Amino acid sequence: MNEKRSKIWFHAIAIVTSIAWGTTFVSSKVLINNGLTPAEILLMRFVLAYVCILPMAMRRLFAKTWKDELLLVLLGMAGGSVYFLAENTALIYTQASNVSILISITPLLTAVVTSLFYKSEPLKRNLLIGAGVALVGVACVVLNGEFVLKLSPVGDILTIAAASIWVTYGLILKKLQQHEYTSAFITRKVFFYGGITILPVIAAEGGGIHFAALANPIVVGNVVYLGIVASFLGYLAWNYAIDKIGVVSVTNYLYLNPLATFVTAAIVLSEQITWVAIVGGLMILSGVYLTQRK
Repeated sequence: MNEKRSKIWFHAIAIVTSIAWGTTFVSSKVLINNGLTPAEILLMRFVLAYVCILPMAMRRLFAKTWKDELLLVLLGMAGGSVYFLAENTALIYTQASNVSILISITPLLTAVVTSLFYKSEPLKRNLLIGAGVALVGVACVVLNGEFVLKLSPVGDILTIAAASIWVTYGLILKKLQQHEYTSAFITRKVFFYGGITILPVIAAEGGGIHFAALANPIVVGNVVYLGIVASFLGYLAWNYAIDKIGVVSVTNYLYLNPLATFVTAAIVLSEQITWVAIVGGLMILSGVYLTQRK
């Protein structure tokens, strides 16, 4: 496989992963409607993902140094417990549309921060133009013809914090990959520390883990999807793609998240599609194309 085809393959991996992650909001909503809390959902999906990835990453138990092990703890929090806690708490204080739009600044924020830390990845004009087009498209898809936004300082700040936390995930991941750890080893650590650090949240909620809900096949199916497809395969593919084509290029595909969520919700939850959303979807695709254009 030549270099050009190899890069196309890694871009395809990032696209498929981003689309899969976009569908997880609908799957999580189904689980919440069946009595599970966001913290329980995260724990279940990470435990299942950890079991799946363990056979692939059993040779090394700990990192080479305690500093790297600490970075892995932070990575598990940034890519798991703290990120999802910030995002889900934001939904309590603000509208889902606010969260969807504000969280979409993650790729642009990643590009800006990465350019400050790494001279090899400077900000480019086509990336900024593409980001602008994609963000407008995200707003059109999320609002879906109902142009109503209400400012909520607490919720909006938490959403921006969640976006910043995911940027931190990318930066820490890039640093660890430079220390020559495999994607499987890093991903295994993300699931482990992400699951461990969400336990205090579950304990604070006081309700325990609702294992009885697993008697429902719909619940089991969605947990399996979130654990195996979105977490095990998703994180492994995402981390691998970042290692091969860079954190900025891969993160730009997160603009596809709201589009995937919208299409899935229309199919599964029978939500209405408007012309505004269709135009928004086309703008997202155009924006992503511009951000990746060389």
